[in-house]
Amino acid sequence: MSKKLDKQDHLAILTELIKKVAHNRSVSRVFTDFLEMFAITIANSSSILQDSKWNEREKRYLELIHSYGEKHRKLFPDMFAHLVLEMNKRATSTGPEDVLGPLYFELGLSNKFKAQVFIPQHLSDFMAQISLGAKGQESIDERGYITMAEPACGSGVMVISMCKAMQNNNLNYNTQLLVSATDIDIVCVHMAYVQLSLYGVPAVVIHGNTLTLEEWSKWYTPLYTLHRWKGRYENN
Repeated sequence: MSKKLDKQDHLAILTELIKKVAHNRSVSRVFTDFLEMFAITIANSSSILQDSKWNEREKRYLELIHSYGEKHRKLFPDMFAHLVLEMNKRATSTGPEDVLGPLYFELGLSNKFKAQVFIPQHLSDFMAQISLGAKGQESIDERGYITMAEPACGSGVMVISMCKAMQNNNLNYNTQLLVSATDIDIVCVHMAYVQLSLYGVPAVVIHGNTLTLEEWSKWYTPLYTLHRWKGRYENN
C-alpha cells in the first residue's frame, strides 16, 4: 500500500460515498444495503462448498445491487475498498478498532433504534483487558483457545476489543479466540460479521433472540470455516 493511499481518510471518503448514493433514497437504506451486500460477498466467497443458503444469498445480492442505477452501482466496490483500507490502517497502527459502530452513529442512524446503546471503544478496551486477565492464558494452556459469547453484540466492539487485548498480551486472536455473537437486529449482525471477518476472527454471528433462543440465520466468518471450527466445536 502506498503511503499516499494509506494517509487518506478512508472513513470520510466512505461516508461521502454513502451520502452520494443516497441522493434519491435514505442514508439508512444505503448503509444497510451496503452492509448486507458486503456480508453476502464475504459469506459466499468464503464458502468451501455452495451450501443451502448460497443461492439464496446470491439472489438477494443481485436484488439489492440492481435496485440502484448503473452510476451508483459502480460506487459500491469503492465503498467496500475504503472500509477495508480504513480497518487495515487502524489494525496496523493502534490494533483492531470498531469502525462501523461509530459510523452508524455519525450517520444519525441510532435515532431510529433508540433502545440500542453501543459501548464506546475506550471503555470496551478497558473491559476486555480486565476480562482477559490471567485466565485467558490458562484457558489457552488448557485447550488451546479462548471462547467468547456476546448475547447482544451490536457492531462487535466487545469482540474487537478482546482481539486488541489478546494482541497486546502476545496472543493470536486469529487462532486462539473462538466467538459466538448474537443480535436481534440484522443490521448489527451484518456490521459485526463484516468487521470480524475482515479482522480475521473465527466467529459465528447469529441473527437471533438470546432470550427466546430463536435463531433466523447464522453467518460464519472465513477463518471459522477455514479452521473447521464447526466440526471441532459445535455439536451440530
